[in-house]
Amino acid sequence: MLNQSEKPVVGPLHKAGGADSQKLSVATKFKGQLFQLMQRLESTTPHFIRCIKPNNFQSPGSYEQGLVLQQLRCCGVLEVVRISRSGYPTRMPHQKFAKRYGFLLLENAALQDSLSVSVAILHQFNILPEMYQVGYTKLFFRTGQIGILEDTRNRTLHGILRVQSCFRGHQARRHFKELQRGIATLQSFVRGDKTRKEYAVLLQRHRAAVIIQKQIKGMNAKKTFKNIRDASIVIQSAIRGWSVRRCSGDIGFKSGVPKADEPDEVLVKSSFLAELQRRVLKAEAALREKEEENDILHQRLLQYENRWSEYELKMKSMEEVWQKQMRSLQSSLSIAKKSLAVDESERSSDASINTSDDREYCWDTGNNLKVPESNGLRPMSAGLSVISRLAEEFEQRSQVFGDDAKFLVEVKSGQVDASLNPDRELRRLKQMFETWKKDYATRLRETKVVLNKLGSEDGALDKVKKKFWGRRNS
Repeated sequence: MLNQSEKPVVGPLHKAGGADSQKLSVATKFKGQLFQLMQRLESTTPHFIRCIKPNNFQSPGSYEQGLVLQQLRCCGVLEVVRISRSGYPTRMPHQKFAKRYGFLLLENAALQDSLSVSVAILHQFNILPEMYQVGYTKLFFRTGQIGILEDTRNRTLHGILRVQSCFRGHQARRHFKELQRGIATLQSFVRGDKTRKEYAVLLQRHRAAVIIQKQIKGMNAKKTFKNIRDASIVIQSAIRGWSVRRCSGDIGFKSGVPKADEPDEVLVKSSFLAELQRRVLKAEAALREKEEENDILHQRLLQYENRWSEYELKMKSMEEVWQKQMRSLQSSLSIAKKSLAVDESERSSDASINTSDDREYCWDTGNNLKVPESNGLRPMSAGLSVISRLAEEFEQRSQVFGDDAKFLVEVKSGQVDASLNPDRELRRLKQMFETWKKDYATRLRETKVVLNKLGSEDGALDKVKKKFWGRRNS
């Protein structure tokens, strides 16, 4: 301190001018040093290191509990700890607290401010109000409260990491299985292609081997067949020569010179004569059987001819019946035409007279009665058209049925070749003719009924006209 007092003091303590500025008191020097200490403390972050002796003997591995406790009490460490525990030693800004523990909230707090998030965290974990204080920028906690939050945060992070690890493991396993399936598919394709190629080579080799075997077997078979055929020819020639020699030994000419007028006589063995007689008898029996079969076929031919004549008679009778029915239908149709023509001529003659009377009647009476202009001509024309259509249909159907019957008769007689059964076709044609005849008769009756109705309506109209003329004359 004496050495420092000899140096000039720099700062607010230095007084400009005067001889007393070089002489400072102890209190002034102490204040200057204290001021410098405070400036240094404010500009730096102080740390204190306290050394505690475990024993007085300075020997390793020895610990004296009383000595250490006395040193802690003398140094004031226990008092500092007590003061720190009685206050709020843990201090943390709202932004840091919300960023560190905000994910522990059950609700989404992304849109809230940091102060609200901090208060929500404190309320969620049921921290007592006397264990913390909320400031404008920081949170003040008593000893041990941050440890609870840290433990909860560590457990939550551990759970999240476990879930993430399980999910990533699941994704990795799924990706691995997909890759494994893809690899197996590719391997199956490659192995299949390789196997098909190998099979094609083996099949080609097999076919080549089969062709070679076929050629070799064919050659062996040809050689064997040729040997057998040559041996058979040799054996046959030997047997035939022996048989000829045996037979020629039994046949011979008479000894001596034959006479000029006597024919050559050949001596034949009795066994050959018996064989010839047996063959003759067998041929006669076969001839008799053929004659019997010929008689049976002749009888069947006669039966078929009789049936054919019966079919021809039936066809002729059916044609006569059809012609009679056609003539009857034609006669009824001609009568209907004549009756319609007569009615049309009468009505057309009366049409010119009745039209003027009808018009006068309508104008004179002034009623709402309306008479048709044609006055029966239109129904008559309709009836004539119906009759003409029926006649055309009759002519067409008669021509068609006649042509079909003629064709079937020619097929039956054999004049025309056709792959069909004439009897069945005739029955079917007869059924069609009967059905058409019934339908045609029904339509003809309906036409007659319609014409009768038209005639009755014309008669009623004539009666009305007569009544009108009677009233007018009266």
